Amino acid sequence: MDHNCIFCKIANGEIPAKTLYEDEEFRVILDLAPATKGHALILPKSHYKNLYELPDETAAKVMKLAKKMATTMTEKLGCDGFNIVQNNNEVAGQTVFHFHMHLIPRYENDNQRISWNPLEMTQDELEAVKKQITE
Repeated sequence: MDHNCIFCKIANGEIPAKTLYEDEEFRVILDLAPATKGHALILPKSHYKNLYELPDETAAKVMKLAKKMATTMTEKLGCDGFNIVQNNNEVAGQTVFHFHMHLIPRYENDNQRISWNPLEMTQDELEAVKKQITE
């Protein structure tokens, strides 16, 4: 635990939150500035700055928990879809440097967008990127 990290304090119960789920390793809370009704965060109780620091076993458990929560939230909230979002580093939109995963219920006409501007790449450019990653 990082005693200067607000998400560590929330995950470990030092700061109150609207908790949806808790076990030995994680706390799931409602986001204080939600994108949609039910927007929640999965917070590990241990401190990891981002995905790169997250142990593989913890990453696997986070994904299982995300599936469990998305299934329950979809059933209970009656949402029409679901986004699971995880940002790493400031350039990618991370604002709190404690690994967390966003669970965002989606509703028809909720006016939220998670999008990007697609690049146009040739087959040769795609092949060059593939080689850069795999070799």
